Amino acid sequence: MAQPFDHPFFAAFPGAMPTEPQPTGETDAEVVVVIPARMASTRFPGKPLVRVNGIPLIIHVARMAQKSEVTDRVLIATDSPEILKEAQAQGIEAVMTSSGAHTGSDRVAEVARTLSTQIVVNLQADEIMGDPRIIDQAVEPLLRDDRLPMSTVRRTLSDPAEILNTNIVKVVCNQRNLALYFSRSPIPMDRDGIGPQRPDLRWDQHLGIYAFRKAALLEFARLPVSPLEELEKLEQLRALDYGFAIYVARTDFPSFRIDTPEDLALFAKTFSNGSS
Repeated sequence: MAQPFDHPFFAAFPGAMPTEPQPTGETDAEVVVVIPARMASTRFPGKPLVRVNGIPLIIHVARMAQKSEVTDRVLIATDSPEILKEAQAQGIEAVMTSSGAHTGSDRVAEVARTLSTQIVVNLQADEIMGDPRIIDQAVEPLLRDDRLPMSTVRRTLSDPAEILNTNIVKVVCNQRNLALYFSRSPIPMDRDGIGPQRPDLRWDQHLGIYAFRKAALLEFARLPVSPLEELEKLEQLRALDYGFAIYVARTDFPSFRIDTPEDLALFAKTFSNGSS
């Protein structure tokens, strides 16, 4: 069994990394976006094939990904013959995977083993990007700094109700934009209620997208599920628990997270109004 920190991506003290990024020389690296999808969602069964304006949710996600400037290829990874059939009917590349994947990134890793690409993006099937440049923002840190094994994206939360919403994952980062922790709980905890008086304090939502170097993704999938990952049901905590450095880029572009039928109704209303 793999032991903690028994991998080449361990960052013992990420804050001690040199200030200047180390150029990768991979500005033309091939980038493949893989969208893991399954029908057996606990909170919203059958979600990928629910239609909005006649188009399945999973197809909305794939078509937006195809608009990303850095993306060379988009494919859906699924254990569902229904999703595979729908993707093929819509002209989206799709592959079947096993039903034993513990997380979306584990499913993406199963596909990545067959790819020759340098960078693999896990774009979650229920994260509707309001702008394809969010994908570009997720990938860009890996293109400019070879110290980074993976990266993701955050956006500032402004509604106090969203900070308390356990369906919205929050992230706290250090001064170098490296993740310290992800949680469904409101982090950081404003013990004394000083947040409204401190414009320099903010709460950030984590978006459902991860850009991996292929080698880092395969190493992530090799590692056992971590206790923190199991507790919060957040796959990225496996990476943190085993010492991966995760760069968290910031975006101002909108996105729509679909966790419940209520979220879907809100997205459908926004989409119908021409905002997506």
